[in-house]
Formats: sequence, structure tokens, C-alpha cells
Amino acid sequence: MDKTDAKQRIEKLKNWLKKWNYDYFVLDKNDVSEAARDQIKKELTELEKEFPQFVTPDSPTQRVGSALSGKFAKIRHLTPKQSLSDVFSDEELKDWEERIQKLVPGEKLNYISEHKLDGLNLSLIYQKGKYYKAITRGDGVYGEDVTHAVKTIKSVPLELNEVNGLKLSDYPVIEVGGEVFMSKESLKKINAEAATPFANPRNAAAGTVRQLDPAIAAKRNLEMYFYSISFTENSKIPHPGTHQKTLELLKELGLRVDKHYKHHDTIDSVLQEMKTWEKRRDSLPHEIDGLVIKVDSIRHQNLMGSTAKSPRWAIAYKFPAEQSTSQILDIEIQVGRTGALTPVAILKPTQVAGSTVSRATLHNEDEIERKDVRMGDTVIIQKAGDIIPEVVEVLKDLRTGKEKKFHLPHQCPVCGGQIIRPEGEVVSRCANKDCFAIHQHQLEHFVSRKAFNIDGLGEKVTEQLIHEKLIEDAADLFTLKYEDLIQLEFFKDKKTQNLLDSIEKAKILPLSRFIYALGIRYVGDETAEILAEHLTLTAKEIEVKEEQKRDQMSLFTEESKTKKVNAADIESLIDNIQKLTLETLNDIDGIGDKVAESIHEWFNDAKNIHYLKKFQRADIKLTVEDRSEKSDKLKDLTFVITGTLPTLSRDKAKELIKQNGGKTTSAVSKNTDYVLAGTEPGSKYDTAEKLGVKIIDEKAFLGMVG
Repeated sequence: MDKTDAKQRIEKLKNWLKKWNYDYFVLDKNDVSEAARDQIKKELTELEKEFPQFVTPDSPTQRVGSALSGKFAKIRHLTPKQSLSDVFSDEELKDWEERIQKLVPGEKLNYISEHKLDGLNLSLIYQKGKYYKAITRGDGVYGEDVTHAVKTIKSVPLELNEVNGLKLSDYPVIEVGGEVFMSKESLKKINAEAATPFANPRNAAAGTVRQLDPAIAAKRNLEMYFYSISFTENSKIPHPGTHQKTLELLKELGLRVDKHYKHHDTIDSVLQEMKTWEKRRDSLPHEIDGLVIKVDSIRHQNLMGSTAKSPRWAIAYKFPAEQSTSQILDIEIQVGRTGALTPVAILKPTQVAGSTVSRATLHNEDEIERKDVRMGDTVIIQKAGDIIPEVVEVLKDLRTGKEKKFHLPHQCPVCGGQIIRPEGEVVSRCANKDCFAIHQHQLEHFVSRKAFNIDGLGEKVTEQLIHEKLIEDAADLFTLKYEDLIQLEFFKDKKTQNLLDSIEKAKILPLSRFIYALGIRYVGDETAEILAEHLTLTAKEIEVKEEQKRDQMSLFTEESKTKKVNAADIESLIDNIQKLTLETLNDIDGIGDKVAESIHEWFNDAKNIHYLKKFQRADIKLTVEDRSEKSDKLKDLTFVITGTLPTLSRDKAKELIKQNGGKTTSAVSKNTDYVLAGTEPGSKYDTAEKLGVKIIDEKAFLGMVG
């Protein structure tokens, strides 16, 4: 980036941040997430370091807080307020420790970690031990007088306790700092009655504190934790020598502190605490977005001092952001296994939810047009369902005029085939069924874990097999020989034999997984299970090897166990499913009109029947359940599984539900009977609570199935 572009970008970022700060801190609006703001601020900081000639005193990186709203009286803080610098990774935290260690060379550093509450920073002034003023952080020098509203907070004492034998008159003026916040439960109650719901607890807390009517504030159950204290010169309270003792003094005075604060001898201990709370944060009654880490010794704090806006001895380590910002460098087209063309944004790498993201889906052409996404845009991205990154919004205020509109090509970028858009659909597709990309993605789907689950067939190997014309379709995998594979690049004797063994082992699989592996449009793993349950195949008992976990004794023996299963051949599947009319398929609970039409069309296509008969010749066997062994303990009950269960895998839990007459779905709705929750349950748990769906743990579930 040259100086001209850098100056323009810096000005755009500064103006955007100033507007965001005003909206967030003054108007309590939250149109763009704080995580996205953090990323923009980080980019601005890095640009200002690279081009220091463009740093100005009014830059958001040089200031604390935001402008005052003008609604309340301005009060000067007894001590200027600062804001904490942020870090977002273990490496950045260790870099911070390295920097501050140089300021006190040779001395041992200890730390205190506290929860970083998602609330509103306030300073309270007590005169002769009695509540006097409450002031917002404001611009760091002046804050707003919100004394009337804060007085209603039950965790704010109107009179301090007398400590160390001193009387209230012995500490004429004390200023304490803390965070006002609102619990998740309180927010839920307020939003249930509000005409315009608050976006998050922080906005609700800030809006409540700025209420002109203290009676409204009193109803909203705000809470406050304290973490700092300062005195006038004539105070007789001895100054604490450590931050830990500061927190203990605050408690003695009757001021509430975060009970989860912890002392650490090393920075590695802090990192472990961070990992602990990243997993446990949802269990708290209020929101936190990270940890605040402070050097424990006050002497060390004084030696380290502060920059113009931040203390050097404290840092905020934020949890991985669920949203972030990045710049679109290019837009590419990805061709899927059904020929669907998906535009993919190529991004400037950024961290989202703990991983580096450099690509994000744009879904389809209509979505690009609706969001007005252009190459060169700065965008907000998030992980959809915590897995696939997607572009959420374009930050149009950051445009320079050099951005370019995207147009879908008229030919497939892989094979050059015709691109069509079927009537009534939003997705364009490659019409060439022999397209290399379609074949490759179909094969990757076929060998995936929920389908045939063949080890050793990754993207590179499948690409080789198609390119070398060793296979035309997935059924040809079962005709591969040793001499076919050994000639391939990177294939040696052991790798070749391992792959052939995996292919042989995959020849016997459950009927539902075979149906899923076929890649029929709209048929996911759950639909495949529903369809399999409604088929009655002619099966006979066969013996198969039973997978055993190897123990010490098995190292010295070749003994392998077998088990008997009911299995059918492919011809039975063809005969059975072709008897189902479109109306019959439509009547199956869980299969809609569009899905039924797709299934019916697929199994009545002569080309697909020829494909299935290749599996018959390869002696593929389909295992089916003995329905006489099923119970009705969970009959007609619908379950959603979320989180990690103590002993059951998710697949095993699904199997138990199915064996006992129940069914599982992926989303929580009012029709869900139970949510089976383990550790780190995520948003499904919250949805269940909102809808009043019963939540059970593994122990209760196992009790239901006996």
C-alpha cells in the first residue's frame, strides 16, 4: 500500500470508528458487532504504526471512550480514565509479557486475571464513606453524571463499611471504578416486554443507566462489580501493595468484586485460565468477552506506567471473535457435486472464532446483488453454524470508489460447459454432467465419514484417480487393483495395501449410509435414515468382522471376532424403491414434495440404475435393522442433541433414540420434545430455554431408554 492509499484508508477507518463509538457508547446502538469494531481498530492501529505521519490526536486509537451525549451534566474525573489494549491470541499475550518484563528486568512478575464483563464502565465517588456521585467514563477526562440511576443498583452500597478500625471520616473522598452489567435472565425479561428489544446486555445496561427516570432503572435489576480504588491525599486508609489486596479491600468496604478473579505465578497459568473460561463462559449468568490480566504488584504497575491512553501493566485478552472484518481480494466460482456454482470471496486472512479464515461463501448471485458485495469491499464475516465462513454485511462507508462489481461467468470455469439457472431456483449450475469438478466432489461425498467412510481417499487421491482415468464413477473404486494404485505418485506398497483394505472393508454398510452416499439432491443423512426406515428389503444373515479396540494381548494374537447382521443386496434396494410411487414418498413424514420428486426421479433414471448395478457386481451389502428388536420407549418423541456427552458419541445417541422409536432433528423448534445437552451446548440450548423445551442430560436420557 502506497502513502496515498494508506492516508485514504486511515481516514475512512477513523471516520467509521468515530461513528461506531458514538452510536455504541452514547446512543447505545449496536448495528455492528464489537468484534467487527475490534478488527477495524486493529487494522487502523497497524496502518498508523506503518505510516506514523498520518496519526492525528483525534484518532480513535489515541482517545479513551467517546463523546458525551449532552443529556447529563459533565463531571471531571478525579483521576483520568484509560482504556485497556486488546490481544486476541496466546502469542500476542506472550509478546505483552515480554515487553513489560523489560521494564522491570530481573524481577518476578505475578498476575491477576478477572472476567472481562460485557458492561458499562463507571466511576463512583464516596465522600466520608457515603455515596456521592456516579460518572460514566466519557472521554476519559469528563464523564456524565448518572448518580440518580446508579443509586438504584442493589449491589452499589450507599455507605461503605468501616475497616481497619477507621471511621468513615478518616477517608473523606474515595473513587472506585467498576463495571455495570445486566444478567442474561434480566435481559430476557426486559426484551419480552420491550417494543424495541435490546441487542445485548451491554446495550441494555448502558440504556438503563442513562434513564432520566430512576424508577425505570430500579426495575431492571442492574448489577455492578468493582476492581479499582483511589484516594485523596488525606485518606488514612493504607494503600494496598498488590492488586489482589486491592480486591480484598474493596470487599471489606462492602463493594462487590468478581469472585472468579485468580492469582497466577506464570503467564502459562493465565493461558490455561483463558482456555477454561472459553469453554465455561456460557455457564455464567452474565456475558463475558474475555479476561483482563493485570500485573499484581502495585510497585511494578507504577514502574511500568502508561501510554497516552492505556496502562502498560494491564491487558484485555478477548475470546475468539464470532465475527470479524476483512477485505475481499477476489471472487472465485466453486463448482459443487450437483453442478451448483457457489461464488466464494477470497479474503485477506483474518481470525474468526479461533481460526484463520481466507475464504467465505457468498451463497449465490442474488445474495451478492442483495448485499451489494464488490471486489475490494471491507466486509463483516462470521462462521455460519460455527463451521462455514460467510459474508454478513458490506461496510460501504469504507469504499474508495475502486471496488469492482462481480458478474457470474457464462461458462463453467472448470470444464467450459454451459451454465443454466433452472426456473424458480436461485442457484446457477453447470449443465455438463461430465464436468471434472462435479465428478470429484461427488466422489469426495461418496467416501466421506457419513457415507462409505473410506480411509485414505482424500481430495488429492480422488483427483489423481479421476485424472488418470482409473475410475469413471464411485462404483469403480471397488474394481481397483494393486497394480492400478502402485503406479500413482506418492503411492508405495503400504499405502496401496492400506487403501485396498479400506475399500474392501467398506463393502458392507448400513442402508441409510448407502442412500446418503449416492448424493441424491436434497437427501442429507437424516432424510436417508427416514427413507431407509420405510424400505423393506429382502435380507439374510451374514457374518462380518467386528471392530475391536486393540489391547496389549491383541498384539500377540491374530484372533478377530465376528458378528451376525441382516444384509440385503443392491437388487433388493432397486426393486423395493421403484415400487414406491411419488404419492407414497410424499406421504412419508419428514420427506417433502421437492425431496420426494428428487428421489423418485433419481431411482427411475436408467443411467442411475446402471450405476447401481455396478455396485451389485461389486458385491456391496446393505445392512438393515431387525425391527423386532426396536422398542417404543421413545415413540413419537423428537430429540435434538447438542454439546459433548460424557460417554455417548453423537452417532450412538442417535442410534439409541432411533432404536427406541424416537427421531432426531438438527434444529430446536416448538415441536421438539427434548434437547439432550452435554458440555458446551451452544445456541441450541438457549433456543430450547426460550421455547420452554425440556432439556435433559445423558444420565436422564439413559434412564428413559433403560
